[in-house]
Amino acid sequence: MTGTSVKTAQDGQANGALAPFASRNFMVLWIATVMSNVGTWMHDVSAGWLMTSLSPSPLFVALVQTATTLPIFLFALPAGALADIVNKRKVLVGVQLVMAGTALTLGYVVYHGNATPTLLLLFTFMLGIGTAFAAPAWQAIVPGLVPRNTLQQAVAINSVGINISRAIGPALGGFIIGYSIALPFLINGLSFLLVVCALLWWRPSATPPRLLPAENLLGALKAGVRYTLHSDPLKATLARALSFFLFASAYWALLPLIARNLLNGDAALYGSMMAAVGVGAVSSAFVLPQLKKRFGADTLVAIGSVGTALCMLALASAYSQLLAIVSCFFAGACWIAVLTSLNVSAQVALPEWVRARGLAVFITVMFGSMSLGSLFWGQLSSVFGISNALFCAAAALVLIIPLTWRFKLQVGASMDLSPSMHWPQPIVEVDIEQDRGPVMITLEYFVNSDDKQAFYLAATRLKAQRYRDGAYTWGLFEDTAKPGRYIEYFMVESWLEHLRQHERVTHADADVQDIVLSYHQGPKPVVEHYIAASHAKHEGKK
Repeated sequence: MTGTSVKTAQDGQANGALAPFASRNFMVLWIATVMSNVGTWMHDVSAGWLMTSLSPSPLFVALVQTATTLPIFLFALPAGALADIVNKRKVLVGVQLVMAGTALTLGYVVYHGNATPTLLLLFTFMLGIGTAFAAPAWQAIVPGLVPRNTLQQAVAINSVGINISRAIGPALGGFIIGYSIALPFLINGLSFLLVVCALLWWRPSATPPRLLPAENLLGALKAGVRYTLHSDPLKATLARALSFFLFASAYWALLPLIARNLLNGDAALYGSMMAAVGVGAVSSAFVLPQLKKRFGADTLVAIGSVGTALCMLALASAYSQLLAIVSCFFAGACWIAVLTSLNVSAQVALPEWVRARGLAVFITVMFGSMSLGSLFWGQLSSVFGISNALFCAAAALVLIIPLTWRFKLQVGASMDLSPSMHWPQPIVEVDIEQDRGPVMITLEYFVNSDDKQAFYLAATRLKAQRYRDGAYTWGLFEDTAKPGRYIEYFMVESWLEHLRQHERVTHADADVQDIVLSYHQGPKPVVEHYIAASHAKHEGKK
């Protein structure tokens, strides 16, 4: 860690865990989002319970969870790209207004007794789309709400806020359902309007002008996917996320049926079980730093997975409502231990320029696996019973741990992904239109025969780096007439995309390049730029 990083961490600790609340912008938006999340959890409880009344099929009950998470799987990536290239405040206001109208309309339909399983799934799916487009933008605005040295505390407080709402919303929803099944949906709609008021009150600080034009949506999407495909640390995190959420989603999807069918409970019991999950998550948040320091991220995820499996076994064989509530408490604690470790690993693996898109990929994998898992476990429980489905999910969750152990999670500041800006500006004789391309960049190396193997291994690490930052092809060739003379080349779609590469290269990338250069003999490698000839354009300008 650099001296600056140490100083920042010390300053953050000195300011205290609640330091972000000194920012009125952060405090107002945090309170509004917590209240809105309470409404969202009330909706989730009410939707699950309403479906048990509209359709006794376990598959339809599990589809409520699928309808909630599938839109995030489908739309999180374009939403992340959008959050990187447009005004985030306007996106959030528009999305919250649409979600308010959707929730209020659903409440109206339910109040008049016109709800059907299909309509309930449709409205839930529409709200899920809103969540998908709001989530990356919310994450991206946090750094602009608080001083830099309190950002870590702000992220932690946001996590606590989510779990506070998870503890309050289900219990409150279960209580209100006893008076009116439509009321939680109406309250949820009003909660979105509260967030709109907070966003309209907020006046974000002016952002510095862009040195380069913003990416278009399609280009930003391609860049996010390309970075993910060529980032081993991020891919390892995604593999661990998939292996957990696919199986842990079983108890989330089947919880309404566990409360009603296995425990013969009512909506109040279901709300209490959901609230216990939230309380467990909030409670464990206070000991997670110590546990992570003692066991490490990989072991902590394994412990959380085993704990989740034990909780599912307890729910499958629950003989009392108290045991089920206690099991949900520990399930929430295990859930937040795994989720936090995975989220931190994803954050650490991403540079700032692609952070929203990379996190959107993480969200896509998380909610996609939950959607698929909910559908699968709902269907399995329809055929073999709820308890047997939970037994199978618990067994699979434990068995998958050794199979995914080789995918190591990122912790702390293991990589410096801040921009290094060490690439010199390309030398050109004439002005080049930014959309011209493709562009080929070549570097010439001279390597001793004894170092060829080591040089080649080091250069292959450059391949992933070039692809992450924008290249669509890469190669390394040795001169047949001059052994030891190598030409590295890579190609990008346009001159503008290559200029963006100059801004994207990080200090971690520079370290890899330094290793490659250590095998080069002589002065710095010659770097040359070639652009695709465009005879027609040149003739038109004569």
